[in-house]
Amino acid sequence: MRRTIALPRSAYSASPPTERSSSRRSPGGAPTSWSRRWWARAEQRRRCAAPPRGPHIPRASRSRSSRSSGWNAPRARDASAARSRAPRTASRWQPQPGRPLAGLRVLDLTRVLAGPAATRVLAGLGATVLRIDPPDWDEPAIVPEMTLGKRTARLDAREPGGRAQLHRLLSQADVLVHGYRAGALTHLGLAADERRRIRPALIDVALTAYGWTGPWANRRGFDSLIQLSTGIAQAGMQAAAADRPVPLPAQALDHATGWLLAAAVLRGVRDRAADGLGTTARLSLARAAAALQGVAPSASAARLESADASTLPADRIDTPWGAADLLHPPFTVAGVEFAFRAGPAPLGSDPAEWPET
Repeated sequence: MRRTIALPRSAYSASPPTERSSSRRSPGGAPTSWSRRWWARAEQRRRCAAPPRGPHIPRASRSRSSRSSGWNAPRARDASAARSRAPRTASRWQPQPGRPLAGLRVLDLTRVLAGPAATRVLAGLGATVLRIDPPDWDEPAIVPEMTLGKRTARLDAREPGGRAQLHRLLSQADVLVHGYRAGALTHLGLAADERRRIRPALIDVALTAYGWTGPWANRRGFDSLIQLSTGIAQAGMQAAAADRPVPLPAQALDHATGWLLAAAVLRGVRDRAADGLGTTARLSLARAAAALQGVAPSASAARLESADASTLPADRIDTPWGAADLLHPPFTVAGVEFAFRAGPAPLGSDPAEWPET
C-alpha cells in the first residue's frame, strides 16, 4: 500500500449537496430547518469517522514519493487511525529505544559502494540486513567493507526456484534497498507494481548512476565515472593546475549517496511508524554530485590534510582475512547504541532466509 488514501464523502463532507445548499438557505446565511437537520446528521457522521484530534484529511487521494530532486511528503496522519486502515500484510515492526532499528528487516540488493554503505549504517543501528548476490559475482578487495554487520547469501534469481525465494524474502522484508539499473528487477518479476503487491507497506529505496530520466538513465556508472562526467574531475584539474582530470582522492560520491540512502530509509521508517504506509525513494550518484557541486566554496576554508590513520579512534576486530581496525562512526546520538553484531564475512556465508526472531 502506497501513501495514498481516499475517504467517502459522507465522512468528511464540508457542505451538503450544492443544488440544495444554494437554494435552501435563508438570506442571512443560516440553515433552514431541513438544512439544520442535514448539518446535524453530517456533523454526527463526521465525529464518528474522524480520527481523534488528528489533522484534517482531504477527500482527494494523495500519495507520497521521494525522488532524487527532493522530498514531496504530506504531513503524517494520526497513527492509530492510519494503522487501522493499513493492510494485514503491513509490517508490525516498531522502533526500539537504544537500538532503534532492532528487528527491522532490510533486503539488500546492492553492489558497490553506495548501497552497501547505506545498509551498513542501518545494520549499525540494529537492523537485520540480508545481502543477496548472484552465484557468479564477487569483488574480493572490498567484501569486508560491503558485508560488515550483515548476513550474506547467494541466490540465482534467473532460475524459477531462486526467483520464488527472492519473492518470499521480499514479502517478509520491511525495507528494500536496490542499486540495479531501471528494468533489471522487472526482468526478475519484481516490477514496482509487483513489489507493492507483494509487500504493500514496503520502504522501497533505489539507486542508479545517472538518474531516472533522460538519455543516460540506463547507463552503467560508478563513482569515478560520475566525477568525470559531472565536472568534478575538471574542477580538480583546475584547482591543481594539472593537465589532466583530477578526481577526488576518495569515493566521495559513493559514501555521500550512501548516507542519503540511509537517511531516506530512516525517513520512511519514521513515517510508516506514524501511518502504516510504504515509501518510495529514488536517488542517483549524479544527483548527489550536483548537490555537492552546488555548495559554494569558502574562501576562508582551510586546506584538508591527510589524516594519520593510526590516530583515528578505532576498535580492533577479527575477520576471516585477519585482524582489522574498525573506525568509530562519524556521529553519535544520545541514548542510541551504534554497533555491529556481526563482523565482515565472505559473500554467501549465510542461507537465503530471514533468521528466526
